[in-house]
Amino acid sequence: MDSMITAAARLLAAGDLLGALKRVALRDDGPALALRGIIMAQLGDLVRARVLLKTAARAFGPKEAVSRARCLVAEAEIALVSRDLTWPAKILAGARTVLEEHGDRLNAAHARHIEVRRLLLIGHFDEAERLLSEVEPEVLPPPLRTSYELAVAGIAIRRLQTSRAHAALNRAEGNARAAGIRSLIAEVESVIQILEAPAASLVAGTSRRLVLLEEVEALFASDNLVVDACRYSVRVADKEVSLTTRPVLFGLARVLGEAWPGDVSRRALVASVFRGKDADESHRARLRVEIGRLRGELSGLAHVRATKDGFALTPLRPREVFVLAPIVEEQYGTVLAFLSDGESWSSSALAIAVGSSSRTIQRALDALAEAGKVRSFGLGPARRWTTPSLPGFPSTLLLPGPLTSD
Repeated sequence: MDSMITAAARLLAAGDLLGALKRVALRDDGPALALRGIIMAQLGDLVRARVLLKTAARAFGPKEAVSRARCLVAEAEIALVSRDLTWPAKILAGARTVLEEHGDRLNAAHARHIEVRRLLLIGHFDEAERLLSEVEPEVLPPPLRTSYELAVAGIAIRRLQTSRAHAALNRAEGNARAAGIRSLIAEVESVIQILEAPAASLVAGTSRRLVLLEEVEALFASDNLVVDACRYSVRVADKEVSLTTRPVLFGLARVLGEAWPGDVSRRALVASVFRGKDADESHRARLRVEIGRLRGELSGLAHVRATKDGFALTPLRPREVFVLAPIVEEQYGTVLAFLSDGESWSSSALAIAVGSSSRTIQRALDALAEAGKVRSFGLGPARRWTTPSLPGFPSTLLLPGPLTSD
């Protein structure tokens, strides 16, 4: 590598993008194209960056496997930032293997961090944690150590381990400041702000208040009965009953939980869960069936007892009942939650992240666009969707439950 490329690489590592660009702007060899691609990506021109990196990968010869792998890693990062979740993950894993085999531990670690971030985005926390456990953070320089700690914090946040998340973010902030890269410092600070923002609404009787993620963690660790409208489940401490695939049963559990310690009339249950204005005999028959099913699901946590007018939810042991709800409750809350990160998403990427069909996601996007809550740009496969960030909407914390499938 010649001195000009070396100088540009050092400036890029230090965060001096324009200084690095000046040294490679007029060159079209592989190393210069790769550096220009990375610089353009950091300047925000992701389309141009991908073109440059593809060209750079072709410019490297068959004996330059490491350089080609580095281009693939950079292209994978751009795909992640642009929310192109259809970009083949196997290519990134293959590039990481090449880098590891050739002793490029730093770029291999960076590739692994990108894999972890992608897995976190689509909700595969166990696999992300397994990949991250194979990294030795002590040998990483400050920028990569920052990425590592951000990944640790991301996993901890999603597992409701707030102490671990705070510790990781404190380490990430120290490493980011040691690296002296302002964009990296800003990224860490934004995650800290998210962690310190309200994560959900807590409903107890007639009161409703916003709670931090730490309070949610403490609530889940208590002996209280929690009807979790963020994850569509009912839980007491470490016992959890998921009702993600049973929306009617969860609807009944939520209405009964919000009314605790009182009961809910049959007419009110029909109106709120079955959307029926008048409870006729068919509604009452269906209500009896669904209440029986709910009793079976919650048999280890609570009783659903009949009262004179309707039904009431009673925990097995003397304890309180709380309903945990998203701060912003929308019909398509999951889609809005992902779009609220400020990035532009394709409908196919949203389908992968949400775990729903492309048809369901497109219907949701069309409805949200008609309501003026999202907007799109581009045509055909290049069409992207975005929305301004919603104040107090922590998209990386407690996401609502999945959309109803087709």
